[in-house]
Amino acid sequence: MDIAFDRNHIWHPYTSTINPLTCYPVSRAEGVHIYLEDGTKLIDGMSSWWAAIHGYNHPALNEAVTSQLANMSHVMFGGITHEPAIELCKKLVAMTPPSLEKVFLCDSGSISVEVALKMALQYWHSKGESRAKFLTLRHGYHGDSFAAMSVTDPDNSMHKLYKGFLPEHIFADSPQCGFHDEWDENDIADFKDKLESNAKQIAAVILEPIVQGAGGMRIYHPTFLKRVRELCDEFGILLICDEIATGFGRTGKLFACEHAGIEPDILCLGKALTGGYMTMAATITSKHVADTVCGGEAGCFMHGPTFMGNPLASAVANASLQLLQDTPWQEKVLGIEAKLAELLPTLLETPHVKDVRWLGAIGVVETHSPVDVDTMQKHFINKGVWIRPFGRLVYIMPPYDMNSVQLQQLVEAIRSGLNDYFDNKG
Repeated sequence: MDIAFDRNHIWHPYTSTINPLTCYPVSRAEGVHIYLEDGTKLIDGMSSWWAAIHGYNHPALNEAVTSQLANMSHVMFGGITHEPAIELCKKLVAMTPPSLEKVFLCDSGSISVEVALKMALQYWHSKGESRAKFLTLRHGYHGDSFAAMSVTDPDNSMHKLYKGFLPEHIFADSPQCGFHDEWDENDIADFKDKLESNAKQIAAVILEPIVQGAGGMRIYHPTFLKRVRELCDEFGILLICDEIATGFGRTGKLFACEHAGIEPDILCLGKALTGGYMTMAATITSKHVADTVCGGEAGCFMHGPTFMGNPLASAVANASLQLLQDTPWQEKVLGIEAKLAELLPTLLETPHVKDVRWLGAIGVVETHSPVDVDTMQKHFINKGVWIRPFGRLVYIMPPYDMNSVQLQQLVEAIRSGLNDYFDNKG
């Protein structure tokens, strides 16, 4: 593999072209393991950015792709439909909250958010109201495209350098009550104040339910989400739930909204939808929202991705969702949660660790000061694991088939990695 060419010419995500991070050549992946070109076997703690929930090279997913490939890899979705997309949307309608009936298939998580925001704007336009603001939370993250960036925390995120170029929306304080804490009604006060003060300008509230992902891996109390739903109902404002990271079982529930027993008006899904095989996402809404959008001046929803409803992606997404239905995914995820609950608190004995938290197949270690990604990853490779930290967060979101021995190896690698890093740094 020509790593020199890669280093000189390929621009990897969140990587400098001046001082590029080390890139490790992968030759194949199988189950919960990634294999480097030199034969090194790594336990994958990241599920390829949270998407490969069934692990790699799964025979059922492979079969879905190869079978569909023999028929057609792609066909436009305008004026044409096909069985894989129909079956996928049937599954999505059946497994999501009952009020969500209309499925818009799209390309990626960021675009799913773009679609949801456009739906909300067009909804109010159709009702004869001009509402151009969104209310969201600090420490949130919703993607890298422009509208998605505009509802991502402008001060505490990787997108703060775009401040001034993006539309300015309304940001409420993020929840402070952790998932297992005693609920404090004061936690919703700032959100309530922002909503009441700006109700006539707000097209929708958008948030990540229960778990704020790339903005800080914060896991908050379900009552906060219940209160948000109640306030949106009180003021007649749409609620968009971004479950791109949390959907399809990651938190121990099929969807994180279930922890609070609420239904959004618009739901964004992606990442695990295809089991990590292909890029695909979906934005799902109610008949009321969809019909209001289409009853306006345009007469339709004004969005149409070229690869919308791609047959290959639809086929493998069908297979991925079928695997969820046919396997004890919840038992597996709750088993991971129980092991993380046993292992992660022991890291608090390490002086460099500020906090640990977990929910479902999510484990987070927060340090007092940032770690260097390149240095930490070299340590993890030497320990036979793949973990990619950022800032002060070293976290794992493993495939659901990860066993307790493998989880222990991941956590021990974090422990030794932090000790080595901070001891050598100090």
